[in-house]
Amino acid sequence: MTHAITRRAALLAGAGALAAPHAGRAQSYKQEYKLSVVGNRPIPLSEGAFQWADLVTQRSNGRINVKVYPGSQLVGGDQTRELVAIRQGVIDMAVFSTINISPQVREMNLFSLPFLLGDHRGFDAIINGPVGEELFRALSTRDVVPCAWGENGFREISNSRRAIREPGDLRGMKIRFAAGAIFSEIFTALGANPLQMSFADLQPALSTGAVDGQENPINLFLAFRMDTLAQRHLTIWNYVADAGIFVVGKAVMDSFAPADRTLVMECARDAAKAQIEASRKGIGVDADRSSIEEMQRRGVTVTTLTDAEKQAFARATRPVFDKWAQTVGADLVRRAETAIRGARA
Repeated sequence: MTHAITRRAALLAGAGALAAPHAGRAQSYKQEYKLSVVGNRPIPLSEGAFQWADLVTQRSNGRINVKVYPGSQLVGGDQTRELVAIRQGVIDMAVFSTINISPQVREMNLFSLPFLLGDHRGFDAIINGPVGEELFRALSTRDVVPCAWGENGFREISNSRRAIREPGDLRGMKIRFAAGAIFSEIFTALGANPLQMSFADLQPALSTGAVDGQENPINLFLAFRMDTLAQRHLTIWNYVADAGIFVVGKAVMDSFAPADRTLVMECARDAAKAQIEASRKGIGVDADRSSIEEMQRRGVTVTTLTDAEKQAFARATRPVFDKWAQTVGADLVRRAETAIRGARA
């Protein structure tokens, strides 16, 4: 009898030992995981972050509780510091803008090479192909785990003075850019006066006339009512794109059980897919032009450049392209160009 009881106790102890590692992992999870994103609702880049947080929290039954900190508030509003902060453990997860991390990850400047991508076919050829995989590998060396590609959108230019249809129209204009020396060089090559400032500082600068214009995706222009900030002219020129990247700090991802790593990745892909759809809504990628029509209803003059007109801007900025292609990596740029030509053929 005593032997049977002892044997049963040993079996129970063994079962407990097998269960303990999973229980220990669950107990070691943080009460809250901080997710950073630039901007706030309702722009699609930020919406994607909120959706990712909600999906992870719901599908894990609250085991992984994710809270979004919009406006890059965990880094004092300086979106260019998000990558450093996630490596330091200040941030656990993020939805990056490639523009904001390109000063630290040189390969991400690929999306900012002037007039490389052309349109969404070119963009998709990059993020869904071998070049996108290589960009993720480059980012993986910075102590983060890339989970999914998203999209902030092609960046169009608006201003308070006149329609922009040729390079000379930009001469002398004060144009705000978010970050990255390549943008300063692009607008300098076009004869403009580029000014770097945060998005928070941009809005009062536009309203007072301290800045003439800015470049951002159409979805952001509408969401933040830039038509009320004297931005009466917008040109669709697709000169660069801003990709979104859903990432988790490597130490954080390693702390998750394997099933939870899969869950986080799947949630990121689902949120990124919805984000891309929202970013493209109404801008003419398909038959839906509701966003462009809304700008026109608000009194904004919308100028859409032809391919020939874009080429004039491309020629004017070619020295900038060639210089920064070396920074990105000449072979990587060549393979991107091949993929884009194939997608647009």
